[in-house]
Amino acid sequence: MSPREGPRRRWRRLRANGSRRSSGRTRNRQSRLRRGVIILPSAFTLGNLFFGTYAIVAALRGDFAWSAWFLVFAATLDLLDGRVARFTRTGSDFGAELDSLTDAVSFGVAPALVMILLYFQESDWGWLAAFAYLAAVVVRLARFNVEQGGEARRHFHGLPTPAAGLILVTHHPLSRTPFFQQNLASLPWPEIMVIVMVLVSILMLSHVPYAKMPGIDLRSRSGVTRTALMAGGLGLAIAFPAYWFFPAFAAYALWGLLRSVFLGLLDRLPERDPLMDTPDELDSDVEPREVDYHELTHEPDLAPDPEGGPPPEPDERTRRPGTRKPGSAESDSFQSKEIRS
Repeated sequence: MSPREGPRRRWRRLRANGSRRSSGRTRNRQSRLRRGVIILPSAFTLGNLFFGTYAIVAALRGDFAWSAWFLVFAATLDLLDGRVARFTRTGSDFGAELDSLTDAVSFGVAPALVMILLYFQESDWGWLAAFAYLAAVVVRLARFNVEQGGEARRHFHGLPTPAAGLILVTHHPLSRTPFFQQNLASLPWPEIMVIVMVLVSILMLSHVPYAKMPGIDLRSRSGVTRTALMAGGLGLAIAFPAYWFFPAFAAYALWGLLRSVFLGLLDRLPERDPLMDTPDELDSDVEPREVDYHELTHEPDLAPDPEGGPPPEPDERTRRPGTRKPGSAESDSFQSKEIRS
């Protein structure tokens, strides 16, 4: 080894050690940043639990108006935690389970307790309506995690639990307004609220699709219209909260039900499954679900050929209007669209 090679090798060894130390520090910083990002959605979820717990405390103290507003704050954080998880790409099964357990407290236990303290304290069996509501909330959340993986695509399968809970608790701030005292106070509200609890419980367990709140979209005319309507609704909620929340969520619940009934009377079947992704999300890793309308349309089964051949082609006179002839280009594209949905 020449005299010049010794210092050169030592210099290379020192530079390699320095690069390894700097890369280790970079990885440590990235690891700390990643842990902070993962904690962020759970922080929103725990904030939801905090407001739900304080709503229970406010109800036990007799402050039912603030109990309702704390649940509104909890619903706002419940809306944001999923969006934050998708934005930071930190969604997980743990987050979905944590969100469901939190919703069971904030939108199950808290509204049921408010109803018991407001209307059923002197009733021997009125609390059973609150129990039925709480049972529907728990079953609804468990079904949501199983069927939709803790995240709604385009629609919720049944009335969402935050909407059901806010329908119950925001009735009290509305009942304190001058308009309500002058025009609606004479109605039998304990009996009406029992009926409302039963109805929202049925809607939560129903198969009625309810649209999720759309995001901000300024790229298309329809997106701008939806964004403007959401901004207007937010302004009304801030300016007139006591008058806005109960009618808005009650209208949301009725709109989903009446829309499904109307489409059912028209015998209109959706072209694709409304519970799955939007067309621009079809390339995601969500497993596709085939749509079988046979039980809804009551079409006769086509018996296969006993020799193993394809089933016979339906007669032109018995084919339903709007269906496509098998084997045609339209039929192939239609079937592929069904499977993609």
